[in-house]
Amino acid sequence: MKKVLLSLALVGALASCTTTEKTTTAGAVGGAIIGGAASNSVGGAAIGAAVGGAAGYLVGKSSERPGYCVYRDRHNRRYTARC
Repeated sequence: MKKVLLSLALVGALASCTTTEKTTTAGAVGGAIIGGAASNSVGGAAIGAAVGGAAGYLVGKSSERPGYCVYRDRHNRRYTARC
């Protein structure tokens, strides 16, 4: 019962977050689970959380401006412009 209440509290806390914050959190949690399961250690879970959080941040950030895409120029610099 306590796990259900904790889960509901966490979902309620995420309800007011932006898309970037939600995808960062989901990436970090997913990365921690996968990293911990793959390495069977806390260090692996921490690395997985960091990598997953970074990936989730990038995915969320790219989806905040609908109609815009991320491109790279010939010097490998990133910029956003209309799709």
